[in-house]
Amino acid sequence: MNVAKTDHSRVAALFDAAREGDRAALDELVSLLTPLLWQVARDQGLDADQAGDVVQTTWLRLLGSFAEIRSPVALTGWLITVTKREAWRTGEKRQVERPLPELPERLTEAAPAPEEGVLREDQRVRLWRAVDNLPERCRSLLRIVAFVHRPDYAEVGARLGMPRGSIGPTRGRCLARLREQLLANGEGDWL
Repeated sequence: MNVAKTDHSRVAALFDAAREGDRAALDELVSLLTPLLWQVARDQGLDADQAGDVVQTTWLRLLGSFAEIRSPVALTGWLITVTKREAWRTGEKRQVERPLPELPERLTEAAPAPEEGVLREDQRVRLWRAVDNLPERCRSLLRIVAFVHRPDYAEVGARLGMPRGSIGPTRGRCLARLREQLLANGEGDWL
């Protein structure tokens, strides 16, 4: 990216002409700045196809914002900002679309000493029995929390059909219900 070498006066003149309806000036403006915008999009971690889509969206935003641009000399900066924001949105969508790994039904562990193993197995069975008694939403959410290191809340929200902001409180309520069940059954110690 070489913003410093961009001739802002030339960009402003082309923009003013394009705004007045000069199609050739608009074409030249696009030719002049598209490589810069494409590089900005690529610098945000997008692949070539995504970067192309982002640059196209940026130009469409400009066409819809002709009347709002008050400082044509700052147009290059405005286009870079729009490109970065659109690239971030595209990157977030890509994160949401990435599927979660298949989750096992139960956590497998290394074999402990026989005595400890029996106690741990008993707790494990009681824990998962209590989990199975929770509503489906809690079961799904707690399995993700148990098996996915640092889960992406946007992805979890999309998968479970819940707003991102409600995942933490819902997780807290589910864990509280699970704790109540474990303490209420009286079959063993959880401390």
